[in-house]
Amino acid sequence: MNRWNPFCVLFTALVLLPARFTLAAAPIALHPDNPHYFLWRGKATALVTSAEHYGAVMNLDFDYRRYLQTQRKAGMNYTRIFSGSYVEPEGAFNIARNTLAPLPGRFLAPWARSEQPGYANGGNKFDLTRWDDRYFARLKDFVGRAARSGVVVELSLFCPMYEDSQWRLSPMNPANHVNGWGAVPRTNVYTLDRHGGLLAVQESLVRKLVTELNGFDNLFYEICNEPYFGGVTLAWQHHIADVIVATEGGLPHRHLIAQNIANHSAKVENPHPSVSILNFHYATPPKTVALNYSLNRVIGDDETGFRGTNNVAYRSEAWEFLLAGGGLFNNLDYSFTAGHEDGTFVYPQKQPGGGNPDFRQQMRILSRFLHELDFVRMRPDVTVVEGGVPAGGAVQALVEPGRTIAVYLRREGAAVEAQELKLRLPEGTWRAEWIDTKTGRITGRSRVEGGGVRSLMSPPYHEDIALRLRRR
Repeated sequence: MNRWNPFCVLFTALVLLPARFTLAAAPIALHPDNPHYFLWRGKATALVTSAEHYGAVMNLDFDYRRYLQTQRKAGMNYTRIFSGSYVEPEGAFNIARNTLAPLPGRFLAPWARSEQPGYANGGNKFDLTRWDDRYFARLKDFVGRAARSGVVVELSLFCPMYEDSQWRLSPMNPANHVNGWGAVPRTNVYTLDRHGGLLAVQESLVRKLVTELNGFDNLFYEICNEPYFGGVTLAWQHHIADVIVATEGGLPHRHLIAQNIANHSAKVENPHPSVSILNFHYATPPKTVALNYSLNRVIGDDETGFRGTNNVAYRSEAWEFLLAGGGLFNNLDYSFTAGHEDGTFVYPQKQPGGGNPDFRQQMRILSRFLHELDFVRMRPDVTVVEGGVPAGGAVQALVEPGRTIAVYLRREGAAVEAQELKLRLPEGTWRAEWIDTKTGRITGRSRVEGGGVRSLMSPPYHEDIALRLRRR
């Protein structure tokens, strides 16, 4: 006889949940044993990706379902999106088919459209006092699908107006809304005292986003992308962080907050106490990690590009940054466009960056290499390398004293027949494995008796190679 089973009913209900819903769980957090990394869903996590240029939600022509399926299959665990408070014109920064530059009439912002025509890129002007329900449904569906794909979302709330061309398209520009606020230069938009009434609009947007997304575990907020351009003040950034904290104070969950510090490198002084992630762009060489490691926060390289279209520049940047102790890496992947959400768009050579299926496979190899280590117990320590770094090359190392050493070795130019690397090894028997960073194959194995400086001979390699040593 069939009987009613409450557990079966519950299971069926969970399977049939709408796509925009995800079960509330503890959001991604700093790892309690090593806050340079994340704790997510009970596992130590580093975020590694090659992802689209931030327009997945706000560009109505972009099929984010296909995009997230592609990222899941590629083993990418992280993506970065903009909120829609900022939009770019077609051709900005010489990016072909830019997802942050929707076609006329295809831009979806958090604010509802009014009845008055005249938005600069097609359609009616915005009403900054009303929300667009379609936007928030699309945003929550995106984050929910990312959650089920094992992808963490970095939501960058704001972005400066680099040039007048971006300010001309902004919903906050008084020419594009019916509310009459914001009659200020683009360099005053993100200030506490010269904003022309836009601060209240920005606060309201933050509260709305934070409230709507509170139940998701695969999410953190970045205050502002590249605030070191366009007049964004530090006081304003700290104020937005305070708004996030105050809003979540009345909600079930607390999410991490990131602050974008600088391009390349900078030493952070007196960081905001609620900021847990310090993001840098184009952070190569990765000296910014050592400069800020003592702050015990995740240090991220959450945007790179503008070094040509060859994979090696961005692969080496990722390996060096993460083996220097960074916890987050994102490459701008221009092979993702509307119509090519599977990452197969062949961009022109003038493109300011790279990205392609082969590169995503290389990032998967790096992510797997890291996650096979007990990296929470490891610290950057390049002093274990006593010699053998090739001229014009570089080396980085993560070390768990007495147990595990991970080394990344880069050489510029021609292929290397063999490379002698000198390491200081504690006593014991060590197993060494050389890994091809492009294929993931183990290309050499050896046993080494420690107890001082020991020489290891690499197999032949081109451009770069990784080495993993474990004491038996």
